[in-house]
Amino acid sequence: MIITNIEYIPGKEITEHFGVVSGSTVRAKHVGRDIAASLKNIFGGELKGYTELLSESRDEAIERMKAQALSLGANAILNVRFSTSSVAAGAAELYVYGTAVKVV
Repeated sequence: MIITNIEYIPGKEITEHFGVVSGSTVRAKHVGRDIAASLKNIFGGELKGYTELLSESRDEAIERMKAQALSLGANAILNVRFSTSSVAAGAAELYVYGTAVKVV
């Protein structure tokens, strides 16, 4: 599966268009990560627990989007974009979407 944030794939021709596909995940913060983040706010530095949480969330959302595209018969997803939103206190959604196509 080719996944790209551009509108076409150089050297490839779009032969079928399947429309928008998406994937999402909603994750809640972990109390242990909150404690570590509070300490980092005092001393500074990367919030590694949150970095890992976001990386896992992106991977899961992409896998869900890919599964939807594959079920339609696509072999590529173009113009991919990410979005996040707060769902509830301490929980956020990571959403990814793009256009499913078949390329040759």
